[in-house]
Amino acid sequence: MPLSPLFKALGLRIGHYGPKFAGLYLDDPQPWQIFLQHLVIGWLSALPLLVLLLWAPRASRWLLAAGAAYGALYYVAVNSLALPLYFADATPWQMGWPTIWPSLAGHILFGACTGFTSRRFVRGHLAKAMGRTTRPSRKSPTTAR
Repeated sequence: MPLSPLFKALGLRIGHYGPKFAGLYLDDPQPWQIFLQHLVIGWLSALPLLVLLLWAPRASRWLLAAGAAYGALYYVAVNSLALPLYFADATPWQMGWPTIWPSLAGHILFGACTGFTSRRFVRGHLAKAMGRTTRPSRKSPTTAR
């Protein structure tokens, strides 16, 4: 989403399915409605990544990479296959790299940022699951009294 204005200024296709999806339930979707829809879908689409990170503790060591991989897989499954099939559009793979890379870059960035910003949530839940309920003090044993 933050890269959309730049990509659009360069004449690249990005955000193609936001208005189409909003058109399923709104007659004339306004930009603020599409933005709100994007926020809701973004939160909902981040949930499987958070569950995956909690379910696979090894993935929590690589939050940024796991998030980036999730973003790429999300793009492939949803934006490059499911949505084009649903709306009877050509897939980005049929249209070529200039159609693929802007949205792919945005999804990878979304996943990486989600993974990175989830570190406190994920590590806190993993610590609780492992029986550690309090965070160790950052003070050295000699200064803590």
